Amino acid sequence: MQEPEQNSGHSDDADGRGAGATAHEGSIGASDPVRDLNTELAAAQAKAEEHYESFLRAKAELENIRRRAQEDVAKARKFGIESFAESLVPVYDSLEAALADPTADVAKLREGVELTLRQLASAFEKNRLVAINPLGEKFDPHLHQAISAQSAPDLAPNHVVSVLQKGWALSDRVLRPALVTVSQAGGAASQ
Repeated sequence: MQEPEQNSGHSDDADGRGAGATAHEGSIGASDPVRDLNTELAAAQAKAEEHYESFLRAKAELENIRRRAQEDVAKARKFGIESFAESLVPVYDSLEAALADPTADVAKLREGVELTLRQLASAFEKNRLVAINPLGEKFDPHLHQAISAQSAPDLAPNHVVSVLQKGWALSDRVLRPALVTVSQAGGAASQ
């Protein structure tokens, strides 16, 4: 005769119920709810850890992008006029050379100033700095500043009769409006 097995307090079964589990429990496939919840909890914690690490990487990348953007803006502010400055250096050199010329020949000086003016006009054109010279055009308060009005029989009212000072625009943005005299309806002029 065999002696019955004694339970030593540890489980031989994988589900932790030991050898004393009934055949009925094993036959219906019931599982331990605590073990199932612990398994689900461990899986959820692993998934949460994975998402948290992804969040931290995304947050670090966002900070890097923000820092790079701030550096780019700072560089743009610092070096934004570099091209314009490079195009003005030859103009400065020409003016300096004209002042250093001891001959004081007026014709030569005038020729040098004309060449320097062409250099400056080229630098302005290259950098999209455009003169506003509206002689004969319809008055536009966005581009012109009227200083006075006068009668001009050959022009329609509210047209530019004369330009006292050219205006300047940089890429469609007015830096300085043109100072103008406009034509008025009727014969009386005002100052």
